[in-house]
Amino acid sequence: MYKTEVLTWIIYNGVVEKPDRFHFNEIYSLNVLKGSWVLYESPNYGGRQYLLRSGDYRLLEICPDFSFSLRSEDLKAEVQRYCDPLFRSGILKLGTTTSSHRLRIYEREDYRGQMVEITEDCSSLHNRFHFSEIHSFNVLEGWWVLYEMPNYRGRQYLLRPGDYRHYHDWGALDARVGSLRRAVDFY
Repeated sequence: MYKTEVLTWIIYNGVVEKPDRFHFNEIYSLNVLKGSWVLYESPNYGGRQYLLRSGDYRLLEICPDFSFSLRSEDLKAEVQRYCDPLFRSGILKLGTTTSSHRLRIYEREDYRGQMVEITEDCSSLHNRFHFSEIHSFNVLEGWWVLYEMPNYRGRQYLLRPGDYRHYHDWGALDARVGSLRRAVDFY
């Protein structure tokens, strides 16, 4: 993690052994060396979510609504697969996910209306299924990232196996959707 946008002034580099004792006040850029991570806008896994894979990131590019820095209370470096994130944090490492992915999308809340089962990435839910809104999900296998707009743009929401009866269940403000892709690790 870096204090400037151009990956200088390192403020953290390494593995966090005791996440309850690790604190940072502001981050402007970061470099993901390996694995898949979910960056949360707020502590306690609150706010918007951003899936990060290996590479360099300037936070203003991936989180344009941040007010020039990410604020959080601490960082957790390792999370076991399907573990509930009950600790405080602004970033979460995805564990190794299953090789198969399957979910059902519904045009209405509480699994009502037209249903479609998906096993592959979809860059435009509207073009492929004529859905511009999805009100409920049933994630049967694997972790998925839902994007607000087509072509994997806009707000992101991490969906792990389970039931999502209403768009509030995955943290969205409305039922607008554009695309989704499987969350897989790239080690």
